Amino acid sequence: MPDVSAKRELGRGERVLPGVYRLRLPLPWPGVPHCNAWALSAGEGFVLVDTGMYQPPDSLENLERALAMCELRLSEAQLVVCTHAHSDHCGQAAAVVERAGCELWMHPSHELMSRMFEDPEAVFARRLEVARQSGVPEEPLRRYAAARGAGAALQPGIAGPIEVDRELLDGVTVATDLGEWVAYETPGHSPSHVCLFQPERRLLISGDHLLGRISLYFEYGYSPNPVGEFLTSLDTVERLGARLCLAGHGRTFADVEAHIRGNRELVHEHLQEVQEALESEPRTAFEVVSAIYGDSLSQQNGHWLLSQVLGYLAHLESCGRVQRLPGSPERWTAARRAA
Repeated sequence: MPDVSAKRELGRGERVLPGVYRLRLPLPWPGVPHCNAWALSAGEGFVLVDTGMYQPPDSLENLERALAMCELRLSEAQLVVCTHAHSDHCGQAAAVVERAGCELWMHPSHELMSRMFEDPEAVFARRLEVARQSGVPEEPLRRYAAARGAGAALQPGIAGPIEVDRELLDGVTVATDLGEWVAYETPGHSPSHVCLFQPERRLLISGDHLLGRISLYFEYGYSPNPVGEFLTSLDTVERLGARLCLAGHGRTFADVEAHIRGNRELVHEHLQEVQEALESEPRTAFEVVSAIYGDSLSQQNGHWLLSQVLGYLAHLESCGRVQRLPGSPERWTAARRAA
């Protein structure tokens, strides 16, 4: 459990470059205490890239506090651009758009986030269904449901429905005082993920596609092969030749190419681990999670680890390296064993 006596995080802002401001906004998650939004000077105001998570009663105040430290006001936002449809990046979009009277640009593949707001019970039921089909025993599922609270609604961290004014697709440009930023679709972490690149200065706003501390997460269940998409997106970003990365969490970093290589290597390492876990006998996805992560598997990280393993299995299946065996729960086997 988080330490309730720990000092509460507050929004903070700082200038990174002339016309580029980092807004560090609090998050409620252990191990991920904050995320970054970015303010880019534009005419009489600024473009806000990502918004932070909606956490009443004070999350909007934290955004305003971070902006004030950069001598900016929320009412000066000319446009809101979201890198992807996760609550820590677009959760306050509806509130910001209403307050500033500006447009919201975002990739159209925001199904999960829209469903989280419109029907959180259905999202939770779907999670349980996937977990059961993946072989998760009933007892941890009961604990998961109990921890959520009897009859309590999910807290999706979203201020309001996502109403996009312009779809953020490949080639869309965002005008700022530094010049135009070009959108590149980079699915994998999320089907809706987009990076923004400023070519003259070779600056990359990477959202969660690249982070200073390499950390992998794939939104399983909303595209056929999120891991394959992520690897393709690494190739897309590598071709840009960025010299400085403005990431969705943590500080900026300059060794962009090394981070791309590190992500790629870690994905292939995990793919090999998953395949090796199936060499001796068919297993459910949950059994693969247990075989790889052992004692580190917990109630807190179980959903995250299962999503990752399901993503790796889907990619290995697309490459012909594993096969799924029909049944309930579903099992997987290495392709050589099936042959």
